[in-house]
Amino acid sequence: MRLNKYIAHSGIVSRRKADELTAAGKVTVNGAVMTQPGYDVQPGDIVMVEGKLAQADEKLCYYALNKPAGYVTTASDEKGRPTVLSLLTDVDVRVYPVGRLDFDTSGLLILTNDGELANRVMHPKGAVKKTYLARIGGRLTPQQLDMLRSGVQIDIPLYGADKGKTKKYRTRPAEVEVLDENASQSVVQIVISEGKNRQVRKMFAAAGHRHRKCKARAHQARKLPQAHRRGDRRASEQLSCKRDIQTRGIG
Repeated sequence: MRLNKYIAHSGIVSRRKADELTAAGKVTVNGAVMTQPGYDVQPGDIVMVEGKLAQADEKLCYYALNKPAGYVTTASDEKGRPTVLSLLTDVDVRVYPVGRLDFDTSGLLILTNDGELANRVMHPKGAVKKTYLARIGGRLTPQQLDMLRSGVQIDIPLYGADKGKTKKYRTRPAEVEVLDENASQSVVQIVISEGKNRQVRKMFAAAGHRHRKCKARAHQARKLPQAHRRGDRRASEQLSCKRDIQTRGIG
């Protein structure tokens, strides 16, 4: 198995990140620095990534979690807020979220230790569709619906040396349907194929509406069952979850 694939299967980092760490000299094989991501890992090889042992023979796991609002979608949080991993109290393998839901957003979140698959799902070229239910103030006009469907301009944060700054970004076309409305508020289903920071909220703000509540209802890989309570996770569906992703040409 190629070194980058081996590391991705270990769940430490994605295949792309494994290539970066290998090129930076942060991967060793049997105690020697390895800078060739195409190295064919042999039985008995000891692979270390930044001092951590990579074991690709670990069972790959896939979980569908109904994330409650009030949890961050990270492994740890510098502000001390609860993370989604704290909800997986009986999971004895290291898993991590595929994508991200905002702190105040509830709904479907997939967690896995399959680094390669996670990278394919999250990569922009994958264009994995995600469905959200949003409650907004007032009614959407036909013109505002057209704006959301064709793409609106939002501000997205920059990282690295430009952390703290933002840039203008035009969202991809979205599928938008009003499910219920009255004079004071509307319930809108929106399907997007990307996941920028607080994107759904910013899209509605760009269309002139205040966003009140958001729930991730479905992922192209899995739909959240109605009876799935917040905070619950399902491991019994883990194989079908991966199969659904592969069926759609992503895995």
